[in-house]
Amino acid sequence: MFYDEAKIYVRSGDGGNGAVAFRREKYVPRGGPSGGDGGRGGSVILIADPSLHTLVDFRYKRHYYAQRGEHGQGKNKHGKNAPDLILKVPVGTVVRDAQTGELLADLSEAGQQVVVAAGGRGGRGNARFATPTNRAPTYAEKGAPGEERWLYLELKLLADVGLIGLPNAGKSSLLARISAARPKIADYPFTTLTPNLGVVSLGEGRSIVVADIPGLIAGAHEGAGLGLKFLRHIERTRLLLHVIDVSFKSGPEILADWETVRKELRAYDPELEARPQIVAANKIDLPGARENVDLLREKLGSEYEIVPISALTGEGIDGLLYRIEQKLRSTGQGGSKV
Repeated sequence: MFYDEAKIYVRSGDGGNGAVAFRREKYVPRGGPSGGDGGRGGSVILIADPSLHTLVDFRYKRHYYAQRGEHGQGKNKHGKNAPDLILKVPVGTVVRDAQTGELLADLSEAGQQVVVAAGGRGGRGNARFATPTNRAPTYAEKGAPGEERWLYLELKLLADVGLIGLPNAGKSSLLARISAARPKIADYPFTTLTPNLGVVSLGEGRSIVVADIPGLIAGAHEGAGLGLKFLRHIERTRLLLHVIDVSFKSGPEILADWETVRKELRAYDPELEARPQIVAANKIDLPGARENVDLLREKLGSEYEIVPISALTGEGIDGLLYRIEQKLRSTGQGGSKV
């Protein structure tokens, strides 16, 4: 199951207490203070791990506690520092304070990390407080308490290309055609309930990552349908591939479908509408579809590139992949090396 949200509680370890102790050795009648310092408490650290693709691990365990530092001992023995608690999250995870909404980190690269709860400082032992006027202090310092907070984790997929369009436009069929991904495909709206990623090989060690995300409906930017879950995941995509069903519809209906998706992009984030975009006119194998492609080119061709395809038969797919790669390269965002 794909989980792209999680709320967890984290608490770092308390620092160990400093010790109060004095030297008790034969022939040393006035042994000085020898209390050691307490160890530092363990911190809670989130680190981006490219081998993870979902926040499912945080679905079943929500509370995380780091260990406290050891207390100091006599003979100037300092307590051990507690190990840090490392929590691995997928690359693309946004971390916020659940209570204030403050952005703590955007872990968009592999290996990035953030300390979300710092371990408490260890207390000083009484040996630290000896002075010329107070050679035998009888007090030590307690360790500082650890930090605690609730975190909200939100995963935003990282992909070169994001498939956008209304439900049942053929996005999942297209992803299955061009990659090894096998998303659920059926003839009813909202077949895709969770995002799917596919790696598309372009030959000679080149590849791109394509994200098939739940379809949009009117009002998606306000949470209608699966809108917010969809829109979050296209924020990081480099190129948008707008898949339009050009079969069994009149020209005005197809243009209305186009405008619905465009409005939702603009309402959610104006930058999305301005992102590089290719229009894939899908299902051209069906009657009347090619006439609708001509209409799209007439109305939108001056602003967008229209590529007729059939995800079912494979017609036009090679040309579409070529144009995607060229578009990515022209914007300085070519495909990944594998």
